[in-house]
Amino acid sequence: MLKYLYLDTFTENKKMKGILNLGKIAGIRIEVHWTFSLLLIWVIFLDIQRGGTTYTALMNIILILLLFLCVILHELGHALTARRFGIITKKITLLPIGGVASLEKMPEKPGQELLVALAGPAVNVLIAILLFLTVPIKNYFGLDADSLIQLLSAPSLETILFYLFIANLMLVVFNLIPAFPMDGGRVFRALLAFTMDRARATRIAAGLGQYLAVIFFMLGLFYNPFLILIALFIFLGAYSENQMVQQKSMVEGHRVQEALLTNITFLHPENSLEDVFAIILAGTEKDFVVAENGLIKGILYHKDILKNAQNGALKVRAIMDTKFKTMKAMDELTLFFDLINSNKQRFFPVTDNTHKLIGAIDLNNVSEFLLLQTNLISNS
Repeated sequence: MLKYLYLDTFTENKKMKGILNLGKIAGIRIEVHWTFSLLLIWVIFLDIQRGGTTYTALMNIILILLLFLCVILHELGHALTARRFGIITKKITLLPIGGVASLEKMPEKPGQELLVALAGPAVNVLIAILLFLTVPIKNYFGLDADSLIQLLSAPSLETILFYLFIANLMLVVFNLIPAFPMDGGRVFRALLAFTMDRARATRIAAGLGQYLAVIFFMLGLFYNPFLILIALFIFLGAYSENQMVQQKSMVEGHRVQEALLTNITFLHPENSLEDVFAIILAGTEKDFVVAENGLIKGILYHKDILKNAQNGALKVRAIMDTKFKTMKAMDELTLFFDLINSNKQRFFPVTDNTHKLIGAIDLNNVSEFLLLQTNLISNS
């Protein structure tokens, strides 16, 4: 409903608390965040304040659940369209303020992004058309205001479907507001990208998105607190994606070997954590490649070292991560950003063309490379 993102930039949800897995649709995991329950509680609270009954509260909850079914279908519209362009969506997460489809990466061709962005609202248009053909909508629009209010205050299947019809129209209008990274903002960015480079188009779209987020925030203070959450979501989302696109544009044409960490320690699976503590205290290394006989066996992350710091005799093999991706020295550096946004990994072993381990690359070193590139450009 609100946006679709590069993910996973966060920890995998199966390891997060408060996530309910509803199963898979078309191979895409559907999840509900625990905060979704707050929306249901809020709906019940408002119904009680209006003097509602158990029946009316139940009908309102059914309406909310049906609405979020429409949101899931909306996000599936994005996901399945992206799949046509070879882009995988790992999951769709439901939040109180909408849904998020976690795309492995974003379409970079403006025509593809335009289709993916419009696919979600198009699903809501289709649902609205089906409801229009099912529910006697004209009967509602032919009533005066008092009669309409009286009719809608008596929940029934027909009134729920009418509300759902209106809600889907509102979803179309709301999502097409050009507040990047919402659908409308992505449409705006795609249209700009037909006439300018992607980095500049993103900068303009993100700026407009953040400006509109401030307006949403102000409206939320006076009218609806959910607008404040939406505003923060938009503002931070626009900022982070703009930063990522600008960084990628700066490293275009550069290779992984140019930002390679070579003065690093390779651990052996039989090293103890006490050995690792000594290395950490003697230098600045935090994450380590674990190798044996020239073969990469795993990665030991700083967070896992700290988690097991009380057990210095523990062997590295017991806590190293064996599910990892590697990069090649001649890979385009832009691939690094795609990988960190489609995996929880931030530290990659690097091999040469013969698959020999020659170093590693992480976000800190790439950031240093970007900083040096910026200074070189500004001084030239």
